[in-house]
Amino acid sequence: MKVVPRPRKWRRICELPRVDSFGPLAAVASAKEGIIMTVDEYETIRWIDVEGLMQEECAARMKVARTTVQKIYNEARRKLGLALVEGRMLRIEGGEYRLCEGEETVLNCGRCHRRQHGQGKNIRTI
Repeated sequence: MKVVPRPRKWRRICELPRVDSFGPLAAVASAKEGIIMTVDEYETIRWIDVEGLMQEECAARMKVARTTVQKIYNEARRKLGLALVEGRMLRIEGGEYRLCEGEETVLNCGRCHRRQHGQGKNIRTI
């Protein structure tokens, strides 16, 4: 009997980060490698910490389970902490996501970045 893997569920996000890299101001940053935060991790930080959504609301917008959002959020917060405490570069890139297509009435975000800027179709990266 062949085991069929579970189909991948793309996380829906509303906008890409305006700035995708951050780091210490000191001329010599930590010798440790930089940290990569995925776009979907960034989006959970934006929705929960900046927009003030509950995890359930964030999960509904991303079209994933609340437990999935909780895991994504916890990992994003860990990465932010490492970057701050260890003085490491932080880059935002990749992840399992699709940009919304201007469906602000469905997502109820009221400020769909894709519609405002007339961007094209879904984008996904890994």
